[in-house]
Amino acid sequence: MLNTTVAMVSSGGKGSVLPLASLNHISIVCRSVEESLDFYMNVLGFTPIRRPGSFDFDGAWLFNYGIGIHLLQSEHPESLPAKKEINPKDNHISFQCESMVAVERRLKELGIQYIKRCVEEGGINVDQIFFHDPDGFMIEICNCDNLPVVPLADQTFAMAACKRFAPVKQQQLPMPVAQAPPAPPAAATQCIPAPNPAMQRVGAEDVAHISCA
Repeated sequence: MLNTTVAMVSSGGKGSVLPLASLNHISIVCRSVEESLDFYMNVLGFTPIRRPGSFDFDGAWLFNYGIGIHLLQSEHPESLPAKKEINPKDNHISFQCESMVAVERRLKELGIQYIKRCVEEGGINVDQIFFHDPDGFMIEICNCDNLPVVPLADQTFAMAACKRFAPVKQQQLPMPVAQAPPAPPAAATQCIPAPNPAMQRVGAEDVAHISCA
């Protein structure tokens, strides 16, 4: 996880970034909370959770996949923009999925209009499906974790392409033998190294980005 501590190191330790921990929720203004509640429950699989009773406006809270969705009833629903053509470059929220085939099949069963895109990077393909919620807010479903997360220059860390990662010692700068650190343990999961372009030089180590078999 890319956290504040690492981010502060990457910014020179000046403490210029906010001390954040994680994404908590997104809020969506709705024409109809009831219609949006049905969509986020029965299409995307979110679970309703208790909402503070002190709020003096209508809404609903849902949670799943480590993130909250807060639905807010618009005070002027007639003023909200109408749905428009699905455009992958619009604002959207993206969900990683286990099976793109199953997602597409379910969208067809529900009669939800969608478009498909494919991104290729270094021999790695990422499949994307885009569609709208009842208010035209765009949802993306993808297998984006096929791509390794590679920080830009001057970072002191690297992240793996799958849920597990294994540091792989490639070559170190010269140092006294007595100070050489012990070799890291082998990864507990069987993984296949990603193509060479996914290697990122990190200080005195190279960390191999890997994707799980």
